[in-house]
Amino acid sequence: MKIVQIIPELAAGGAERTTLDISRAIIASGGSSLVLTKGGRLVEELQADGAAFYSLPLDSKNPLIMWKNITAIAEQTKKFGGEIIHARSRAPAWSALAAVRRLNLPFVTTYHGTYNSSSILKTKYNSIMTKGDLVIANSNFVAAHIAKTHNIDPKKIRVIPRGIDLDGLRPEAISKKRKLQVSSRLDIALNKDIPLILMPGRLTRWKGQLVMVKAMDILRQRGIAAHLVMPGDAQGRDDYKTELQNRIADLGLEKAICLPGHITDMAAAYSISNIVVSASIEPEAFGRVAVEGQAAAKPVIATAHGGSLETVQDKNTGLLVEAADPTAMADALQTILSLTKNQQEEWGKKGQKWVSQQYSREQMCASTLAVYQEVLQQRN
Repeated sequence: MKIVQIIPELAAGGAERTTLDISRAIIASGGSSLVLTKGGRLVEELQADGAAFYSLPLDSKNPLIMWKNITAIAEQTKKFGGEIIHARSRAPAWSALAAVRRLNLPFVTTYHGTYNSSSILKTKYNSIMTKGDLVIANSNFVAAHIAKTHNIDPKKIRVIPRGIDLDGLRPEAISKKRKLQVSSRLDIALNKDIPLILMPGRLTRWKGQLVMVKAMDILRQRGIAAHLVMPGDAQGRDDYKTELQNRIADLGLEKAICLPGHITDMAAAYSISNIVVSASIEPEAFGRVAVEGQAAAKPVIATAHGGSLETVQDKNTGLLVEAADPTAMADALQTILSLTKNQQEEWGKKGQKWVSQQYSREQMCASTLAVYQEVLQQRN
C-alpha cells in the first residue's frame, strides 16, 4: 500500500504521534508512506523511519491557500503513486477531498476531536471529517458524537482507540540517567519527599490548568505539600500563559508549580511522578494522558466526561472527578496522596494491566491498516 497522510503540522500531540505510528506500520508491512504537512519537530523522526515528507501550508485556513493546496496535494499524491489519502484535520481535509475527487482515490478521515459545533456554519465546516469512505473515531464517545451531530450511517464509522507505546512507558524501561535528566529539566530533586503531580498538555484554557492551580492552592490550605508540573507548549497562546503565570504568582505557588514547556522525554517525566492528571474542562475525545499515565503504572485522575469514561476505571485504576471543580480535584489528589506507597503502586499495576489489554500501539496500527485494506476492497 502507498498511503498519503495529511495533517497541519507534526508538532507534539496525539494526532501527530499517531501519524508517525501509522507511517511506521505502513512501512513495516511493506508499504510506502508519504506525509503532507507544514513541518514540525517530528519531521526528522518521520524521515528517519523511512517515510517521505513534503511541506505544504496545510495549517492555513485561508480560503485561497486551501484552494491552492488542492492542486499541490493532487500533484504530490500522483507523483508518489498514492493509493489512499488519509486526512486528520479539518482545513486540510477540505483540500484533500477535492484532490481525492480529481484523482478518483479512496478517502479516509480520522475524527480526532469533538470540535466546536456551536453554529450551523461550524457544524458544516466540521462535517468534512465525515466525508471519508470510512471514518475512524478514536473512542466510542466520538463515534456517538459523529453519528448524532452529522447524522451519518454508523456502519461507516470504525472505532480505533489511540494506541500507546506501552513498552516505552514501563517504569523499568526508564534508566536512572533519564530520570535525573528530566528531574534536572524540571528543577526537582529525585530524593525529595514531596510528591510530584504531572499534568501534561498544551497550554490552552480547556485543558484545565487554571483548575489545577486552584486545586493546588486548596491542598496547601489543607497543609498538604506537593509539586505540580504542567509540561506543554503554549502554541501561540501567550496571553493565556501569562494569565496562568500571574495566577500562580498571585497565589504564591511559584515554588510548587512548574511550567517547563515542551518535554521531549515524557516517559521519564511519567516515571518520576506520583500521580498523573487530566483536568480538561471540555470532554477529551480519547484522553491520551490518562492512558499514558496508567501505562506508566501511576494512579491517574481524570475529569468524568468524554473518552476518559472509557479509559479510566474509577476507584480501581484512578479517580474520575467533576470537570472544572477545583475542590473535587483537590479531594481526589488528597485521596491518592493519603494512600501508602504500596497502595499507590497497586493502583498503578491495575492501570498498567488494563491499558495493556485495550490500548496498545500494535492494536491501533493493525486496525488502521485493516481499514486501508477495507476501503481499497470497496473500490475494487
